[in-house]
Amino acid sequence: MIKFLGYLICYCIYPFSFLFPRNRNKWAFGSFRGAFNDNAKYMFIYASNQLKDKNCAWLSIKRSTVALIRGKGMKAYHILSPQGIWFALTSKYWIYNAYSSDIMYCLSGRAVCMNLWHGLSMKRIEFNITSGALAERFQKKTLKERYYHPETFKRPDYVLSSSDYFTQSFAKSFRVPTDCCLEFGYPRNEILLWNEDDRMAFVEHYEPVATNQLIDRLKESDYEKVYVYLPTWRDAQRNLFVKDFDLQRMDVVMKEHNSLLLLKPHANTFVDSGIDKGLTNVSFIQSTIDIYPVLPYIDVLITDYSSVTFDFSLMKGKNIILYPYDYEEYKKGRDFDYPYDNLIVGKKVYDFDSLVAAMISGDNYMPEEARLRFVEECWSDNRTGACERIGRFLKGLDNHSV
Repeated sequence: MIKFLGYLICYCIYPFSFLFPRNRNKWAFGSFRGAFNDNAKYMFIYASNQLKDKNCAWLSIKRSTVALIRGKGMKAYHILSPQGIWFALTSKYWIYNAYSSDIMYCLSGRAVCMNLWHGLSMKRIEFNITSGALAERFQKKTLKERYYHPETFKRPDYVLSSSDYFTQSFAKSFRVPTDCCLEFGYPRNEILLWNEDDRMAFVEHYEPVATNQLIDRLKESDYEKVYVYLPTWRDAQRNLFVKDFDLQRMDVVMKEHNSLLLLKPHANTFVDSGIDKGLTNVSFIQSTIDIYPVLPYIDVLITDYSSVTFDFSLMKGKNIILYPYDYEEYKKGRDFDYPYDNLIVGKKVYDFDSLVAAMISGDNYMPEEARLRFVEECWSDNRTGACERIGRFLKGLDNHSV
């Protein structure tokens, strides 16, 4: 009942949000669950520092996020504060990672909404989903789904893309024209391709102590290889490290080969307390750590169906192991948009023994020719410079509307 009344209040407020004049020099930013992360984070930092004529603020439901951003010398408001509500109501541009609810849906009337999304997707997303639990929302579009998820039915004005291939996919997924899919690349990937001095200057200023400490550990270590395992969340399996990943055995293997494996479960994945007890060469990364500043110091990515595969491939000299141990089961719940069997990067292994064998043997080398073909298909010429392109585009909209 409380949830029902909350959404009812939201619907009552929403029409009034169309009455407020929108200031083209005010840009509101936000992310899911009130966090400070992903593409919107990097675009916000860029805009706050480089676009001085724009009034940029991060809006969040979390006071800790607001305090974090203010501590870095940038503007942030709690979304339920008078300042936060006013900023949301009067900002012409809303820039977010997933939905207008990243800021606050009921205040979004007449705002120009730019959805940066949170990754090029192998699996079908949004209104392109035809099977599994989410088909109820995106295909049947029941009254209940519409009532409790209005943000998913609000079309963004623009969606960030990377190449013609993904533009075609995103246009269907978000029900927007292809010319509203902006092939600019992803802000979060810029740090992957920066030189070391620029990257570390960014990390030291904007990243928490834990991230700095982890990077220092990796830079100063004498490990033969550093791996990271970034699995996708599964609806049917919240605890990923019980049946299909033997932490104790992996720790022995890593120790024998003077290597380190970092694990960063999806935010929705449940991890038993104390599961890492006694491990020396296998470490869990804190959930608050942004993995993107860390990726340049990783030798081999282990993942399954995650969009990080596309991002990691941008870096030369890296290797990928794809570990889709539940492939047949997974594709029943969510079909693929990008043909998984045609992935030309990444050594595919389908059980834990094969994963260990690929790591020990080094049979995970990614040929440079294959990597470049993959990058061209996924990113075209948009491998870096995303923030500048987005800023230039939004300024162009201002000039066009004058």
